[in-house]
Amino acid sequence: MIAKIVKGKSFKGVINYVLDKAKQTELLAAEGVRHKSKESIIRSFVTQTGLNPKVFKTVGHISLDFSTQDRDKLTNAKMVQIAGEYMAKMGILNTQYIIGRHHDREHSHIHIVFNRIDNNGKTVSDRNDRYRSEKICKELTEKYGLYFARGKENVKQHRLKEPDKTKYEIYNVLKLAVPKCRNWDELRKELQRQAVTMNFKYRGSTDEVQGVRFEKNGYTFNGSKIDRQFSFSKIDFQLKRNGKAEDLQIRQEYPSVLENTGLALGGLFDLQPSGTDYDPDEAELLKQHQKKKKKRGFRL
Repeated sequence: MIAKIVKGKSFKGVINYVLDKAKQTELLAAEGVRHKSKESIIRSFVTQTGLNPKVFKTVGHISLDFSTQDRDKLTNAKMVQIAGEYMAKMGILNTQYIIGRHHDREHSHIHIVFNRIDNNGKTVSDRNDRYRSEKICKELTEKYGLYFARGKENVKQHRLKEPDKTKYEIYNVLKLAVPKCRNWDELRKELQRQAVTMNFKYRGSTDEVQGVRFEKNGYTFNGSKIDRQFSFSKIDFQLKRNGKAEDLQIRQEYPSVLENTGLALGGLFDLQPSGTDYDPDEAELLKQHQKKKKKRGFRL
């Protein structure tokens, strides 16, 4: 379940869209409006905005989209119940609203239109509304046992046009490449095999990396614009974790060889070896382990 929030100033436009017969619309619920016709609904909303003429954008419009995998369990009554809880948690209370369900897409979705001027003439707050909405959607998705999908899983990629088409191609390449690479050089080579170019963005004239960009088909995107998980910091964290996981696997497969080698080398672990896989924390633990063994050897 994901929510898309829009604020505007024309109730006529949004009501005509939500109640468009071409979208096979069902009006599931209404509160505080005369719903004999679209015109009467519009007049009801507009009349109440007169209680606070200082507010410019009085229209609240939220679409709640659900995964196609939840279609069978989402009855009209269930969707109204979910919408009601969503509005309550968002602070959309004591005001006019309608809830309409569209049947023009593969996935189930509803539209909530509400008046940002409540029944007492106060403004329904939109402070941090997108942040709060994302958190509430996750809570309700878990509560009702709905399918939790990343936003990009629902995108019909074969219908995309440029530059979105290329952006999703890069997304698919990164999704497969990052988990199997241990460092940036390996990732660069893997991307080149898929015709994707990678470049770093530096802070001013320094060598400090500030971000990463990916290019294909003449289009360039910042990593975070492709997906949040592909920002420089998050990719860097994943690559380092991949490298440590491989080192740990080697230690588990050849423990006796590594232990004997470590004891024989002794103080050489005080020096940092070359290479990107060196972990000073692991070296320190190994030194402590060696000291404990030596102490145990002198006990009577």
